[in-house]
Amino acid sequence: MVGVALFNRRWWKTTLLVFVAVLVMVRLGIWQLDRLDQRRAFNARVKAQMEQPPLELTATTLRLNLSQMEYREVIVKGEYDFNSEVALRNQVWNNLYGVHLLTPLRIDGSDWYVLVDRGWIPGEDFNSGDWSKYREEGQVTVHGVIRASQTKPDFGGRTDPTLVPGEKALKAWHLVNVERIGEQVPYPLLPIYIQQLPDSSWVGPPYRSQPEIELSEGPHLGYAIQWFTFAIILGLGYPLFVHRNERMINLREFVHKIA
Repeated sequence: MVGVALFNRRWWKTTLLVFVAVLVMVRLGIWQLDRLDQRRAFNARVKAQMEQPPLELTATTLRLNLSQMEYREVIVKGEYDFNSEVALRNQVWNNLYGVHLLTPLRIDGSDWYVLVDRGWIPGEDFNSGDWSKYREEGQVTVHGVIRASQTKPDFGGRTDPTLVPGEKALKAWHLVNVERIGEQVPYPLLPIYIQQLPDSSWVGPPYRSQPEIELSEGPHLGYAIQWFTFAIILGLGYPLFVHRNERMINLREFVHKIA
């Protein structure tokens, strides 16, 4: 019988390996289904926020759970603090290297500030250290999108060095880590930042941009089906392989006895 043969002296080690392999493939399939559920939940959350009317960020609405409103449009009025302005490294505009300017904005009617990604400037201007020509003085109205603070880099990305008390503040960052950037400013920052949206009346740098959002379900369902298929093929094919080989071995032994 095949079941007995799977665990005889010739096959038990291979059977064990195949059993473990099937379990791993099934687990990978389940993991991909979990990833699919997470992706669908993310898509639904983003679509729900994008369908909301723009939020006016005022002293009253500051009390809302803004961290759960990523990708909702927002309008805020205030004045920038250019003394605490920093740059986000490695940003590209029309295949040109540069940075994004991250500037704290004091929200009208409150003591709170919010970090605003004002857009892209060329790398040579960033390297010069003088960004004053990109200042927007006085009262401004920012129309943008709420973005979540970045705490971990993408795969292969770089993290920022740990701030050391007494050392000079960092002027350029790899991540928009609002909490860490807030450690070097003398006032409270909201836990989110605002990515300023393009405006037809704004023609020069800093160049604003739309958030890059992918709302597809990705390849997770296809990968799950693939892993489950591999598990079925191996789980069903291996016993047939053993059965065939056992028959051939038994046939050779029979021929050898009668020869």
